[in-house]
Amino acid sequence: MTEIVRNAKFPIGQVVRHRIYEFRGVIYDVDPTFSNSEEWWNSIPVDVRPRKDQPFYHLLAENAETSYVAYVSEQNLLHDESGTPVNHPDVGEYFGKLEDGLYTLKPQRAH
Repeated sequence: MTEIVRNAKFPIGQVVRHRIYEFRGVIYDVDPTFSNSEEWWNSIPVDVRPRKDQPFYHLLAENAETSYVAYVSEQNLLHDESGTPVNHPDVGEYFGKLEDGLYTLKPQRAH
């Protein structure tokens, strides 16, 4: 059986926005394919449920009301062109400065 290798389109530290929903965030981890629970998967409405065979991104996310952690498929992410920082309280734990839509990863967080 041939294994399909997927390369993530977005790097860790990239500021992105959701294609459908009004939120944005900074990527702090990437799974090569879906790696969450079936319960989580089944909670997504069928008409917008993404494929499992693509990278999924862990985001420090924010919307107009709050900040939170999000798990989003690659097909639902776009580059955020605003140039503004993500106002999630944990951004400083992982990242340094923001430059051209990309945060620098703090050395103690690098693998």
